[in-house]
Amino acid sequence: MAEFSKIEPSYISKDGCRIIWQGMDEDDQHAVILNKNELKQLTELLSKESTGTVELEDEVSEIMVNTDTTQFLLKENKILETKTSFFRKKLLEYRNVPHEPKPVKIYPKEFFPSIEIEDDTKEKQSLLHAVLTSKNQGKVSEDQLFRVMATRRSTRNFDMTHLVEQWKVDKILAAADTAPTAGNFQGFEVVYVKNNEIKKRLIEAANNQPYVNAPIVLVFCMDPSRVKLNFPSETLSKFSLQDATLAAGYSQLAASALGLSSIWIGMIDEEKVKQIIESDLKPSSILCIGYPQKKRPPKSRRKLKELIRVIE
Repeated sequence: MAEFSKIEPSYISKDGCRIIWQGMDEDDQHAVILNKNELKQLTELLSKESTGTVELEDEVSEIMVNTDTTQFLLKENKILETKTSFFRKKLLEYRNVPHEPKPVKIYPKEFFPSIEIEDDTKEKQSLLHAVLTSKNQGKVSEDQLFRVMATRRSTRNFDMTHLVEQWKVDKILAAADTAPTAGNFQGFEVVYVKNNEIKKRLIEAANNQPYVNAPIVLVFCMDPSRVKLNFPSETLSKFSLQDATLAAGYSQLAASALGLSSIWIGMIDEEKVKQIIESDLKPSSILCIGYPQKKRPPKSRRKLKELIRVIE
């Protein structure tokens, strides 16, 4: 049974918050994210010592404030419960302390974020930094960073009824923009496919893998023309393939940090994909992202001594 742990700022807005619940295991942590209006409604109920219900934006979950207990009734019949007096104390303490975000200004190519992210000139943070840390911390801890890497899992079964919030899409696309590239020329392009009919056509171009029709579909394409280096065309093509691959990998990590799952599609008919997305650029992979139907534990990996060969 998870217990209420703490309240921390939302990743990109000082007006929302994340309510953290801790399970028995150190890695078993759950966050309930409230937007500005939900937090305001909840604060009003608790400050007036009233009872009532706050409906969350997914139109399924709700918070029921009772005299003795406060219950979070979440999707899939999950119930989290805490004492109202303790929760009231923590929430009102949180509301009385200013929480200013420390975000970065990142604009993915040809994409305008739904929420503007301002520049922090004092400390240049990576996107993953901003995703992983609460805003009152100075840096990402090793535990946080490696937990995202270790718990990332591929999924083929997405919850198609649970829409991915637009601000999360913004951050995933911005993560692709932060990936290292040859000469910093960013020799790739990301095609964000929203059209459901196009998604269905991509299934055939991806060896009939049905999970390509996911809530979020990103096609990563090579663009060697952007790599302004004096090398043969074969080398520039290799650089752009590496650029697109790294960008997709960064996007996967960002998705995992945001509580989402993904599946990397590499078996594709490149010519069919080009026709479907109406592009002359060669696709390197398709990344499908969404909320998983079921969260899965990390897979075991081979021992490092079997993976690493040391040359002294």
